[in-house]
Amino acid sequence: MQDVTVAIMAGGKSSRMGTNKAFVDFQGRPMIEVVLARVSGLGAETILIANQPAAFAHLGLPVFTDVLPDNGPLGGIYTAVYHASTPYTLVLACDMPWLNPALLAYQLDLRHTADVVVPRWDKYPEPLHAVYSQACLPPIEANLRAQRLKITGFFGQVAVRFVEREEIEKVDRNGRSFANVNTPEDLHNAKLDE
Repeated sequence: MQDVTVAIMAGGKSSRMGTNKAFVDFQGRPMIEVVLARVSGLGAETILIANQPAAFAHLGLPVFTDVLPDNGPLGGIYTAVYHASTPYTLVLACDMPWLNPALLAYQLDLRHTADVVVPRWDKYPEPLHAVYSQACLPPIEANLRAQRLKITGFFGQVAVRFVEREEIEKVDRNGRSFANVNTPEDLHNAKLDE
């Protein structure tokens, strides 16, 4: 998929975890490495969006800080699409260790059908597990500059393809792809599930 950039969002404050989520131990490896292994081979390039680039230097990937700082996840998505060298960017959170390569490939197969390809599990979209086209940049920037930071706030200004639960269940029966490891308790429970 030479027209796809994979962007891992690793710039959050990790306040609920108490330490940088990207580097917590998950199945014997830092969680960021688990996520990177799951997306291996999906795009022409992989980039990281993080506020502390030096912490990620050992991964050997391009790391970008927010173009418009202090705008939360929407600012991170904007930064990812802005710095992508391809027309489409698969944006993923660094705290989703159960990413399903088959579901990601399915979403990417739909990339030419809309400006955003986003799963919707039950009624909630998963915008940090979505594909964004370059056409998203102007409406996202307008929302950022107006301090409208709800991630889905610009969806009404672009073409959106929701990947619905019945489609997701064909490759991810229980929606595990979207599970986040946000807290020490989440991490403990994840280890119990291994």
